[in-house]
Amino acid sequence: MATQFPPPPPPQWLRDLTATSTPAKPKSSSIPDPPGFTSTTALTTKQSKASASKALTPRKQPSPEEMDTLKLKKAWELALAPAKQLPMNAIGMYMSGNSLQIFSIMMVFMLFKGPITAVLNIQGTFQRLETDSNRQQMLLVKAAFVGCNLLALALGLWKVNGMGLLPTTRSDWLAWETAREPLERAYYVPS
Repeated sequence: MATQFPPPPPPQWLRDLTATSTPAKPKSSSIPDPPGFTSTTALTTKQSKASASKALTPRKQPSPEEMDTLKLKKAWELALAPAKQLPMNAIGMYMSGNSLQIFSIMMVFMLFKGPITAVLNIQGTFQRLETDSNRQQMLLVKAAFVGCNLLALALGLWKVNGMGLLPTTRSDWLAWETAREPLERAYYVPS
């Protein structure tokens, strides 16, 4: 039969952490307290009782109007987040260069993928923040979110145009051009 040993005692740091009384600062210390510091021994019992009663009172739950206001603020933070990423993306696009390399192609791919997936998942993004009372205000938030993502797509289009992948010049469309018919011809006949 195996003998059971008692569990080992807890380590010193755990005993210090769970101790109810804090050790008093030794008065023999030559270092003074910093300005504004009040030691625990200097508190009166009245102050400690008042602070204890404040600590025991539970926090008041926010009203539905306050919750709607908080949800709307959070929704605006989510809606403007793509605009805050634009400067970083623009610097990344500038630094990757205009040549066709795997790095610049992957950067452009990610620049297009992010806003497209964000716009497709717009309902899921704002679902937990939308209530019946703030539904009309959320339409403006969603429109701002789509607008910020369209700015990111415009940045991607600028980069693709800089790489020369958009057909924006006349020479890109030469296959569909017809030869012009001259109004008259001049012939030189040597005599």
